Amino acid sequence: MSRPPTVPDDAEYWLHARDIDSGRCTGHRSGEPVVIGSIFKILLVLEYARQVAAGALDPAERVLLGPGDRLGGWGTGGCADDVELSLRDLAYFTMSVSDNTAADALMRRVGPDLVPLLAAELGLTRTRVTGGPRDQLSSMFADVGAADDAAFARIFPTLTDDQVRRLRIYDPEQTTSSTPEEITRLLRMIWQDAAGPAEACATVRALMARQMFWTRLAAAFPAGVRVSGKTGTLPGLHMEAGVAEYPDGGRYALAVFVRTRNLATARLDVDMMLGRAAADAVRRLRDE
Repeated sequence: MSRPPTVPDDAEYWLHARDIDSGRCTGHRSGEPVVIGSIFKILLVLEYARQVAAGALDPAERVLLGPGDRLGGWGTGGCADDVELSLRDLAYFTMSVSDNTAADALMRRVGPDLVPLLAAELGLTRTRVTGGPRDQLSSMFADVGAADDAAFARIFPTLTDDQVRRLRIYDPEQTTSSTPEEITRLLRMIWQDAAGPAEACATVRALMARQMFWTRLAAAFPAGVRVSGKTGTLPGLHMEAGVAEYPDGGRYALAVFVRTRNLATARLDVDMMLGRAAADAVRRLRDE
């Protein structure tokens, strides 16, 4: 697949698009390892949903999140007081607003060792999960020499782009990673009820459809196309995996990763670029 005109020369991108029903594919550098960031939460919520379907977890089980649980960012991480919610609501916040605090609590409950085992069970041999959001944050703190949130907030803005790129969280060999091709294979399995019990796959699909971030994949498709997705973001690195479902029944799994040379590139510009590249790939599949 040639570089789409929507992707500027100062950005790198990795993409894979898969027709869920026919299996036809198109892509660009789709077999290369990429950092997947919060996209790993698809696997996390799938493991949760499989355990619920097996009767090993009660989705109504209550969890209390206090000051020691907060990781910042969207959702419960920004609350001033303790928050009590169910496992099912932890899964909702994990997917809808990429809540790191909720995801960390959910991962502790399902068992952190089981998420990488799930990837192996599904045949995703190039997908690695090195930990949850807390582990990723700890890695960044250690790499910049920060003891706590306040120190990290003070040090990080002083780093050059090259120094930021050298953090382990940007290296697919040292952090949670996969390939675009494996991510769309995972999505195809979920949409075909082949990643676990049909009930569990339906739960993941429903939660992905409730994602609130719309400026990437969802913004690029016409009205009437249902887009379900999960984003991931680091400075200079934007990504989303999801499925576009057309009124005529066409279903397309997508995984797109864009890396800009300049970490300060406007986020909305990168988001829209990502979505347009995905939509272009789907048009190629539909034209075939």
